[in-house]
Amino acid sequence: MRFWDSSAVVPLIVAQAASPQADGWLSQDPELALWTLTSVELASAIRRLVREGVLGEREANTAEARADELIRASHVIFNVETVQAQARRLLRLHPLRAADAMQLGAALEWAGGRPAGRFLHTLDAQLAVAATREGFHVVPEPG
Repeated sequence: MRFWDSSAVVPLIVAQAASPQADGWLSQDPELALWTLTSVELASAIRRLVREGVLGEREANTAEARADELIRASHVIFNVETVQAQARRLLRLHPLRAADAMQLGAALEWAGGRPAGRFLHTLDAQLAVAATREGFHVVPEPG
């Protein structure tokens, strides 16, 4: 099982340049661990693509259904209080946005505070650097 940031999940549900890469990661390990608010981030990403004219309404509805299906099949981290405490600590140490700190906090909760040897998938460069510094094996590796 690997932890997936929402930035890495979007290409699984919407065709993008990173979709083949994300599909490859999924084929290596089809078990996903996700933060409980990933569904909100995915809905936001899908609706942003609609506003930008990249997706039509029908495609967006299909993507939302795929997201719901993927989340139902995943291990979801629900412990908000622990993740919140982790996120506040992470914000003191790393230049992260709040949502990214929550994602990384959830990944740390999933890893039981022991990220060494655990995989985290993200397409966000700042999150990748922070996760690497916290001890995760980040795919793709930060540049």
